Amino acid sequence: MPKRVLQGVVVSDKQDKTVVVKVERRFTHPVLKKTVRRSKKYHAHDENNTAKVGDVVMIEESRPYSKLKTWRLIAPTA
Repeated sequence: MPKRVLQGVVVSDKQDKTVVVKVERRFTHPVLKKTVRRSKKYHAHDENNTAKVGDVVMIEESRPYSKLKTWRLIAPTA
């Protein structure tokens, strides 16, 4: 089974080897028929502390690193 890959923006890099990434999804509301934006924050493992706040990054599903961290940073998107 392929691992899920998401794109989002780093909102926090204060923790060691961890970044918090905000991923936004857009969908059409079933009743109102208008586009709705929903966002969710994911904790991702950043081994070398490379990502900074405001960077657009790709994260990939991985093994659990801790209670909240089950994603890892793949690479910053240009």
